[in-house]
Amino acid sequence: MRKPLLFCLTVIFLSSSLLAQDIDSIMQGLDNQTENRSIIATFKSPKLVLLQTNETQKKNDLAFWVGHRFGDIGGEFGSSHTLYGLDVATDLYLGFDYGITDELTVGIGRSKFNESYNALVKYRLLQQQEDQMPVAVTLFGQSSWITREPFSNNEFESEGDRISHFFQAIIARKFSPGFSFMISPGFLFRPEAQVTDPEDSDNLFVVGLGGRLKITKRFSLIADYTIVNGLSRPDDLQTEYHNPLGIGLEIETGGHVFSLNFQNSRYITANNFIPNTQKSWDDGGVRFGFAISRNFYLGPKREQIQEEN
Repeated sequence: MRKPLLFCLTVIFLSSSLLAQDIDSIMQGLDNQTENRSIIATFKSPKLVLLQTNETQKKNDLAFWVGHRFGDIGGEFGSSHTLYGLDVATDLYLGFDYGITDELTVGIGRSKFNESYNALVKYRLLQQQEDQMPVAVTLFGQSSWITREPFSNNEFESEGDRISHFFQAIIARKFSPGFSFMISPGFLFRPEAQVTDPEDSDNLFVVGLGGRLKITKRFSLIADYTIVNGLSRPDDLQTEYHNPLGIGLEIETGGHVFSLNFQNSRYITANNFIPNTQKSWDDGGVRFGFAISRNFYLGPKREQIQEEN
């Protein structure tokens, strides 16, 4: 009597153990599938040539940015007289971006043009996921403050005349491991004191387009184009403006990301290059530039995080 009972209890115990293991395996598989659905690294850098991408800084990561724009390669202000623009620096940018969380980045920076300081906020609203979310969406906002001396006594009648604001929604998709694309509608709010052409609009609606094509493990082609003319900006202005276009080579080297690029804009930040690009690729106004970033981790040590968890 005892042997059949013992046999039944053994069978029940083994069945329960196997069932528990099967449930654990299924749940682990579901967790792995959930993690695998998220598409990461749509772009390798938070910035392309001119435009911001959908990428944000990781939590506790501090990025130090250096950007540089040289002068015209050709045309009246280029050629060998200026060593094809290398003698002339039209803009220099130094900035810091910090990841408060993986989704939220804040930053500050300073541009040579107009001695302008900027503060930015970037928030990742949606992450691209397999079979669930076809695109990633990031919101970006930046304010810029001109600090140079006024060119005339009535140029900046109040401090508010020195400040502009730019807001943008960045919609991106990683189509394959080697190709990503984004479209970025945005709006620039600027005071009338910063409008040099009396017929121009104070506020400008823009649409940015950008892409990244991976050619090797470390090298990628990047490009972006910002449509300003033909939207909210009139076509019959006294000053001739052009849409900013940039093409570059992105190089990954561990904690560094280098971007060697060519563009027709003299300026680096959106508040400056969107309303003020007066050069074109057709008249020799293209110029060489570069951007370098270096990440520093400012959070607790990895070992400490593992011990706390």
